[in-house]
Amino acid sequence: MNKFQIIILFFCLSVDISIAQSENKKPNILLIFTDDQQWNTVGALGNPHIKTPNLDKLAEGAFVFNNAYCFGGNSGAVCIPSRNMLMSGRNFFRFEEDIRSIEAQGGQTRKIVLTNPDWPTIPKTLKAAGYETYYREKSGSSNNPIVRTQFDHFKDINQVDALRTGRPAQGIVNDAITFLNEERDNTKPFFMYLGIPAPHDPRWSLKKFRDMYDQEKMPLPENYRPQHEWDIGSMTIRDEKLEAWPRSKEAIKRHIYDYYSVISAMDYDLGRLLDELDKLRLVENTIVIFTSDQGLAVGQHGLMGKQNIYEGTMKVPFIVKGPGIKKDKSDALIYLHDIFPTLCEYAGTTIPEKLDGVSFAEITRGKEKKAEIRRNLLLAYMNFQRSVRDDRWKLMHFPKINKTMLYDLKNDPFEKENQAYNPKYAKKIEKMFVQLEIECKVAGDIIELFPGEVQSADFIAPLEKMETYYPAGGLAPGDPSYIEKGK
Repeated sequence: MNKFQIIILFFCLSVDISIAQSENKKPNILLIFTDDQQWNTVGALGNPHIKTPNLDKLAEGAFVFNNAYCFGGNSGAVCIPSRNMLMSGRNFFRFEEDIRSIEAQGGQTRKIVLTNPDWPTIPKTLKAAGYETYYREKSGSSNNPIVRTQFDHFKDINQVDALRTGRPAQGIVNDAITFLNEERDNTKPFFMYLGIPAPHDPRWSLKKFRDMYDQEKMPLPENYRPQHEWDIGSMTIRDEKLEAWPRSKEAIKRHIYDYYSVISAMDYDLGRLLDELDKLRLVENTIVIFTSDQGLAVGQHGLMGKQNIYEGTMKVPFIVKGPGIKKDKSDALIYLHDIFPTLCEYAGTTIPEKLDGVSFAEITRGKEKKAEIRRNLLLAYMNFQRSVRDDRWKLMHFPKINKTMLYDLKNDPFEKENQAYNPKYAKKIEKMFVQLEIECKVAGDIIELFPGEVQSADFIAPLEKMETYYPAGGLAPGDPSYIEKGK
């Protein structure tokens, strides 16, 4: 072999090694987790009324799940179990009691239920897989305090202070940009978890974002009602106090105006973060997941909050984009706690045992021929509400008042026509109840679906709006020029 042949051989080997290293390089992962965002509050996901140019751009070329859900809540503060299910990959029926307490229905206190800190978690698992882990979150009580300390970099922010600025994502995005430019270990892939404090109330926003909308022209929800027809067990909880009964059309338009404005404000700063990834040439090797902890009623079915299991409340936007991710959409039924095992597959590490979550990685890669994670999906809120849905039908049951709803989501996606008392669907009801019982058993739920003693379903609404600590929204208390000098 002559000198020229040796040089050619060395060059080919170098190229092969370089390609192999590139193929084996673990992707960075950015998980953006907003607070109280309905599934259809992104323009690219089919809402022509909301302005989210940066999230729309993210959705271009991305994989979108049309049926992504929060499992539900074991407390009125649904955001807390949602985050703990996310981090642990397990539903809240597996959780253990913690010594802290929160305000619950009727002003009483109950022990909040959180994940066992000895369980596998996202930060522990990804750190073991060689990732540098980064965490920013609204309020320290949102996640198990021990879980957040499992991240290499962790910090909580004051949620209300962030909302007060009118740019709720600005502080978290500023910190994230600093980390990407100055603090990260460039020899390791990173996992960033950003718990954005919006569009949770109080929904303050700057004039710049409020001027994007006309309050009088805000569309009412298709399933708007002045008041829910019966007591679902959470009728006067904190979120429901944000508006008087009956919910007038004018009031709901005002709430949606605030809601959309703060989402646009959040979109602005998320755009800065996504632009920074591009500027640093990290886009090609970073998987971005955008979703929310749960949705919010905001006038749907006569409700305001997240203490219910309707589609607008438990269903969330879900966008995945990055290397190896196919541009596509799926109607597969997924939970937020499916993210944990999915991240394991993206990171090329073993999925821990005993998780309730199921990986959807192969679907997003276009390798799963049958785009199905599970045939049925269980939703639960405390001991007041249970639901099971399949690819078309959804059964909702309220054990304490023995009320039932059945919806054909294919033809009635906004749950406007209850078919539970239509004789035509009697057999369907029976089959759905059998499936509900099965799903409850599999999930570890010991609820009695038909208790012997039934409470009254009547709800007598307060004559006046109930007092709340913060207003629902409005012009941000901060300087209207804040957007210019805070950049």
